[in-house]
Amino acid sequence: MLTTTKVNQQTKTEVETELVSDIPHKRIGLLGGTFNPPHLAHLIIAEQVCTQLGLDRVDFMPDFQPPHVDTKQAIKAEHRVAMVKRAVIGNPNFGVELAEIKRGGKSYSYDTIVTLKKEHPENQYYFIIGADMVAYLPKWYRIAELAKLVQFVGVKRPGVKVHSAYPILWVDTPEIDVSSTLIRQKIAKHHSIRYLVPDSVCEYIEENKLYGKK
Repeated sequence: MLTTTKVNQQTKTEVETELVSDIPHKRIGLLGGTFNPPHLAHLIIAEQVCTQLGLDRVDFMPDFQPPHVDTKQAIKAEHRVAMVKRAVIGNPNFGVELAEIKRGGKSYSYDTIVTLKKEHPENQYYFIIGADMVAYLPKWYRIAELAKLVQFVGVKRPGVKVHSAYPILWVDTPEIDVSSTLIRQKIAKHHSIRYLVPDSVCEYIEENKLYGKK
C-alpha cells in the first residue's frame, strides 16, 4: 500500500512537471506609445525588431494616458486603437495589446508589465524604446523593478549615444524621419500624408475628420 502511494505521488509530480514544461514560451515585443496617429516608422521599427531578434511577434500597445506627454494633444483612445488595429492588419508578426486602455488612468509601464506577466506567465517581454528615451529611463516609475521584469530593446538613432545603466539590446533600423507630430501638422495644413501612414489609417482619419481634417 505504501509502495502504491509513493508511485502515485511520483506520477502526479511527473505529470505536473510535464504540463509546466509543455506551456509554450513566447518572446513578445511591446511597442508602446500614444499612436496619435500610428505611422510607417512605427511599423518599420516593429518589423525590424521582430525579425532581427527572432521574436514571436510585436504587440502595439496604445496608452490610455501617458504620464510624460501632454494628454490634451491626444485624441480619444477609441480612435487611436482603431487606427492601430487597421495599421497592423495583414502582418502576422504584429498584434495589439490593450492592457493600458482597459486599465485606464496614467499608463505606467511597471503596472502594465506586472499585469501582463500575471496573465501570461509563459511570455518573455521585450520592451521597445527609441534611443532618445533610453536617457530618460532613470526617471521612469519603479524603473529598477521594471528592468528586472522585461528586456529593454533600444532602437538606434544617429547622434544618440548607445549607453545606459540598464541592460539594453540595441537594434539597427532604417532612419525614417516621420513622427505623429509631423503628420498632425501636415493634416492641419491640408498637406498630403499619403505614404506616411498606411492607406487604411489615412482613410480612417478622413472618415472621422480627425486632427481638423475636413
